[in-house]
Amino acid sequence: MPGLLIETLRGNRADQIPLWLMRQAGRYLPEYRALRAEKGGFLDLVYDSDAAAEVTIQPIRRFGFDGAILFSDILIVPHAMGQTLEFLVGEGPRLSPRLLDAPRSSPLASPLEGLQAVPERLEAIYRTVAKVKALLGPETTLLGFAGSPWTVATYMVNGEGSRDQHDTRAMAYRDPAAFQQIIDAIVGVTIEYLAGQIDAGAEAVQLFDSWAGSLAPAQFERWVIAPNAAIVAAVKARYPDVPIIGFPKGSGEKLPAYAQETGVDALGIDETIDPVWAARELPAGMPVQGNIDPLLLLAGGDALDAQADHILRSFAGRPHVFNLGHGIGQFTPIAHVERLIEKVRSWRG
Repeated sequence: MPGLLIETLRGNRADQIPLWLMRQAGRYLPEYRALRAEKGGFLDLVYDSDAAAEVTIQPIRRFGFDGAILFSDILIVPHAMGQTLEFLVGEGPRLSPRLLDAPRSSPLASPLEGLQAVPERLEAIYRTVAKVKALLGPETTLLGFAGSPWTVATYMVNGEGSRDQHDTRAMAYRDPAAFQQIIDAIVGVTIEYLAGQIDAGAEAVQLFDSWAGSLAPAQFERWVIAPNAAIVAAVKARYPDVPIIGFPKGSGEKLPAYAQETGVDALGIDETIDPVWAARELPAGMPVQGNIDPLLLLAGGDALDAQADHILRSFAGRPHVFNLGHGIGQFTPIAHVERLIEKVRSWRG
């Protein structure tokens, strides 16, 4: 029998609300920290399928979430496209060569022409998915994921994260043809990457667009909506029954357009969105996912209970997956997570 989460993502409401948390497999868990210390670097952990499967299962074992999300990283895609990927202690991920100043043989040449694709780097991720699927019961939905093209491109162009994606946004304005080549290449790899995860056992997938909120409306249409729509259409053509969750963080009033134009089955909303507004403005019947502030989960207390109640009430009229507005913080107390789970599990809409 299908699990509560997959049924909700397919648009079916139930009395109980499914629950999982973005970045639920990670540094706030002592069992994760112990395994990370044993295995070494982050990439070593991601590419070790046995270890990555164990990390994916850890929060299910501890909390019994309705969804298990693959332990990996959105930058596995540019790594497979041929960039060198490093995770530097205290500094975050670095990609090289950065595409902003990559040499090109002509003004019309692709910024990617100097890269040699290494698609076999994706194989370990597929093995992880298969191992996790074999460990899960039917009540727990296995979620795959990928970064959306705009967010992945910001790292590929700049070589690292930035506060406002200044260099990438400037390149997209200055040389839209070259930037389109980057986006199109990411779209192509992402379609195959998600297909590989689904073939290995993922029952639903999420597209993370963490930096979607940095774009002006016209740029949002071109670099967020259009590429995600292309991915959704291609994946849906192959796997029409696999739900796709779109998460364009920071999109604000552009969310209804994203929901209507990308073709996603469900919409993740961040903590800056008023759930009352979202319930009113988003397409009727569309499943929504969210949206407790991760810092409120860190703080805990009565305010956490009150906001959880507010979100649950606001989305009572549509299919709802309870989640955070972004990833759980490293220093979040386990007791706060347990309190939130108790609140959601006891809710009856």
